Amino acid sequence: MSHRIPDAVRLPELTLRGVLLGAAITLLFTASNVYLGLKVGLTFASAIPAAVISMAVLCRLPGANKLENNMVQTQASAAGTLSAIIFVLPGLLMIGYWQGFPFWQTSAICAIGGILGVLYTIPLRRVMVVQSDLPYPEGIAAAEILEVGSQATQRDAAASESTRHEKTGAGEIALGAGVAAAFAFASGGLRLLAESISVWFAVGRSAVQLATGFSLALVGAGYLVGIVGGLAMLIGTLIAWGVAVPWLTAITPAAAGQGLAAAWMALWSEKVRFIGAGTIGIAALWTLATLFKPMLQGIRASFGAMRGGSQARPPRTERDLPAGLLLGLTAVLLVLLTLVFAHFLHQAAPTLAAAPLWTLTLGCVLFAGVFGFLIAAACGYMAGLVGSSSSPISGIGIVAVILVSLMLLGFDAVSDALASLDPAVAQRLPTALALFVTSVILAVAAIANDNLQDLKTGYLVGATPWRQQVALIIGCVVGALVIPPVLSLLYHAYGFAGAMPRPGMDPSQALGAPQASLMTAIVRGVFDHDLEWGMLGIGLALGAALIGIDELLRRRGGSARLPVLAVGIGIYLPPSIIMPLVIGAVIGWLIERRLRARARAKGVELAVYAERPRRRAVLLASGLIVGESLVGVLLAGVIGLSGSPAPLALVGAGFAGTAQWLGLAVFVVVCLGFYRRVLRPQGA
Repeated sequence: MSHRIPDAVRLPELTLRGVLLGAAITLLFTASNVYLGLKVGLTFASAIPAAVISMAVLCRLPGANKLENNMVQTQASAAGTLSAIIFVLPGLLMIGYWQGFPFWQTSAICAIGGILGVLYTIPLRRVMVVQSDLPYPEGIAAAEILEVGSQATQRDAAASESTRHEKTGAGEIALGAGVAAAFAFASGGLRLLAESISVWFAVGRSAVQLATGFSLALVGAGYLVGIVGGLAMLIGTLIAWGVAVPWLTAITPAAAGQGLAAAWMALWSEKVRFIGAGTIGIAALWTLATLFKPMLQGIRASFGAMRGGSQARPPRTERDLPAGLLLGLTAVLLVLLTLVFAHFLHQAAPTLAAAPLWTLTLGCVLFAGVFGFLIAAACGYMAGLVGSSSSPISGIGIVAVILVSLMLLGFDAVSDALASLDPAVAQRLPTALALFVTSVILAVAAIANDNLQDLKTGYLVGATPWRQQVALIIGCVVGALVIPPVLSLLYHAYGFAGAMPRPGMDPSQALGAPQASLMTAIVRGVFDHDLEWGMLGIGLALGAALIGIDELLRRRGGSARLPVLAVGIGIYLPPSIIMPLVIGAVIGWLIERRLRARARAKGVELAVYAERPRRRAVLLASGLIVGESLVGVLLAGVIGLSGSPAPLALVGAGFAGTAQWLGLAVFVVVCLGFYRRVLRPQGA
């Protein structure tokens, strides 16, 4: 466990050089997360790799310490987490409302939602971080990384560069990033390696697909998810492609002229995914229900503590931003949010009368403010309980978008304001507004999910809370400035599924943006009154049954669990995305088995023996994610400048079959290399 800096010790924390370094790392991880989220529908927690990179840089500078490193990783991880807003915003292009990403509107939504997420969770810090026994897995891991790096830097101030990289772990991140970048460049750039392999076969009138992608970023993400989550996703995939798709293809004839594979994919996209949405939605509601009572208790106790029963000045490590400042900032942000919503509505419907415009605006602000606060508290608690990566952000987004849509339907039922608009505008406006409001709520939820993890890290190392909270706000602002240009770059280079910026683009290279497309389909279904309620109902029933199974497993004790959210993700993401995640999780499980066997053979405790290999694996996995994602962003720039969908390709379409097998071979070699690298002898 980390050595905590005492209250009486004053060290540089929120420094100018730290803020600038944090901004640079923010660019790195925000771009990576935006690309990964648009491509496969997942983002990764960036606190640990951000801490490692910060240490590798600051250890070269005089006066560096772990509190300054902590501020850098706090700022960078907040901005990287904010990229979860891409789970909604691309939907505005998919419905044809936006033709690109307006910089100031997009930045304003990101910044306001993110800073509200920070402010909403500050009152929870004492109860949920200081006084609770919540595990905060990522927060504790980041604190341990900071401590190890700090000790190494102090012991080896005169060490060589390679030694410093080994002690801080930067070398492992660089290795993983280099391998993944080379693979991604060979596949996405040169087209020498395929990105996936897929085999379809029919059994009577039913269809079965066997597929896997070759994404090294997803292998790294799968390792971080772990075997429990990986197997749950695999169960979801088997439900979708082993049960639901074969059943639907057996009873649904293909359209005239439609190939079997295309018909089967259409059934999965238009029907089966909604089973996953229902499962994710019920998982999120169940989590919120189970946390409601402790959440209210935490809020009450925290606000009581902030009002204070003692006049004594609190110690340095207990000073939050003042309650008055929190309330004032929140009020200012809600006013700004009102102006942003009003501008959005006026742009969408310039002829809308003032009364309905401001009624809709204030209703949306009230919903975003109140629901966002409840979600922030719940997400903070969930992050402490199961970790940021396992918190059901997707499910919260689905619940929020349905509630916002129903609120707007209620407004339309009691007002004829929308009926007086142009029919095309009246049809598109509610869908666009529902997505816009949900994007704010998702930004609040994502940052709240990350904030308390960072504050836990700060508490363990002895940081000053109010300084760290300022760093979180800075991270949100910097991230909000980075996200729009990255989104625009990726959109104009690749396009999104169902939203291509110009004719002649290769639809096979379009970014799927799976969450955004799913939420858009849900909103459209609500307003068009043709939502797949039957499939959603099946998903709700399935989720309820799985929750019952998970509760039984929990009461029996042991490590066996069935996270329902992960099952839902397995249903609504394609196998080409899920299988690399499962492979990464299985590699992690095999590594743990081997470490356990070695520890027994040497007669030492597993936690002691496995500490360095586990840390090495986490950093390698993070490097795989960053390397592949950054190459995707860089290739987007090349594509955008050249105007060609494959400007660097060395081979034509006829090489596709060979590329599949080459891709598979290299993918297997890299996975084996990951396994062997983590398990190399401790002194190697």
